[in-house]
Amino acid sequence: MSQLILSAVDLARDRILAAQDYLWTHPETGYREWNTQKYLAERYEGLGYRLVYAENVPGFMTEIDTGRPGPRVLVFGEMDSLICTTHPDADPVTGAVHACGHSAQSAALLGLAAALKEPGVLDGMSGKILLCAVPAEELIELGWRETLRQNGTIKYFGGKTEFLSRGYFDDVDLAFMFHSGGAAHTFHCNAGSNGCVLKNITYEGVASHAGGSPENGINALYAANLGLTAINALRETFRDSEHIRVHPIITYGGTAVNAIPNKVALESYVRGATLECINRENKKVNRALAASAAAIGANVVLSDRPGYTPLANDPTLVEIAARAMRMLVPEENVTTGTGWSTGCTDMGDISAVMPAIHPYAGGVSGRGHGEDYRVADPESACVDSAKCQALLLEMLLKDDAAEAKRVLANAKPRYPSIRAYFDEIDRITMDKKAVVYNEDGSVTLP
Repeated sequence: MSQLILSAVDLARDRILAAQDYLWTHPETGYREWNTQKYLAERYEGLGYRLVYAENVPGFMTEIDTGRPGPRVLVFGEMDSLICTTHPDADPVTGAVHACGHSAQSAALLGLAAALKEPGVLDGMSGKILLCAVPAEELIELGWRETLRQNGTIKYFGGKTEFLSRGYFDDVDLAFMFHSGGAAHTFHCNAGSNGCVLKNITYEGVASHAGGSPENGINALYAANLGLTAINALRETFRDSEHIRVHPIITYGGTAVNAIPNKVALESYVRGATLECINRENKKVNRALAASAAAIGANVVLSDRPGYTPLANDPTLVEIAARAMRMLVPEENVTTGTGWSTGCTDMGDISAVMPAIHPYAGGVSGRGHGEDYRVADPESACVDSAKCQALLLEMLLKDDAAEAKRVLANAKPRYPSIRAYFDEIDRITMDKKAVVYNEDGSVTLP
C-alpha cells in the first residue's frame, strides 16, 4: 500500500511544483490571502473537492470520508507570507515574501489532496481526513489585526486559533502540519516551541514646538525609549530554562521633526515556554513600560492580546511520523524528540486541545524570516513533504485506524475541552491606561 500512495504523490509532482512557483511569486500576508485562496480553491475544485469556505476571512476546508468509521484527522497548509522588504523576491508594493516557506506547505497539501483522489489510495483506511488551507500564522501587522478584531471580523490574531474558536474543528480528533525547514532530504520534529502574548503599546505625551517651547511638551518618543531601555534591564532576570523572548518594534514615532511627538506606537511579543512564565514576565514588562511613562509625565495604553499557546508535540504521533520520515530519507537525516524552538506557532493552540505535531521537511536555505531565505530544493520541501504526510495518514488510519486510536489513548492535551482552553487564554486580553496621576503628586502603576 505504501508504494501506491507514494506513486500517487509522484503523479501530482508537476501540480505541486507549479503551485510552489506561483505562490512564491504571489505572496500575501495574514487575513489578506484572497488571491492565494482563489488559486488553491480552483485547483482543489478541479480535483473534484467540495470546499467549505471560512466566513469573511480567507481559508477553506474539505473533508474526505473513507467510508469506514474511525477518527477524524486534520491536516493543515498555511497560506500567509511575511514582510521582508529587503528580500529580492519581495512584492515591490507590500514587501510580502514567503520567507518562512508557507508556499511550500500549501503546495504540499495540494499534492496530498491530489494523491488522495487516486484509485485505491484510501483502501484500507478508516475515518475521515479534513484538509484545511488556513490563513494568518505569522503574527505581524498587529495594529491592523486589532482593527479587524474591533470591527468583529476576527476574535483572534492567528488563523488556526480563529478557526478553532469558530467551531470548525469541533469534531477533530488529532492534527498535524509539516512546515518547511532544514537542509534538503531531512525531517525533524522537536519537543515543542514557545508561546506568546501580543502587545500593542501606545505612549501618550503632549505636542509642542520642539525648538521654541519644548518645556511645554511631554515627549512620547522619549518615554518609549525609556520603556525599551527598561525592558532591556529586565533581561538578566529571565530564566534560561523558560526561553523568554521580548522584542519590541516602533511602528509610529512622530510626524514632524520640529514637533514634540505626542504619540508613539510599539508592537511586541513576550514569548516563553509556558503560559505561566509568559504571564509572569509580561507583568514585569508592563510595569517597566508604565514606569517609563511616569518618569517623564507621559502615559501609556497597554493592549495585550492572546498570541499563541506553547506547542507540545504529541510523543506517540512523533514516533509514528518518524517511521514515515525514515521511509523517505536516511535514518541519520531524521531527528525527533530533542530540542526546543523559541519561535511560536498557532499549532500550539491546536496541540492544547488535541494530540498534534508540527514537524519540518527540509529543502530550504538561508535564515528563516530573512532576506536570503529560499525554497532551494522544492523536491524535498514540497514533494517529499507531501509523501511523508500521505504515509503518515496511511499509518494512522490503516488496520481500522489502530495507530490513530493508540495516539488518542495515550494523549494528554493540556485542556479538557476547547471551551476550557478559550476560558484561560481570554483572560490575557487587557486594555489599560497604565499610569494614574494622583492629586498629591504620587503615581499609581499596574
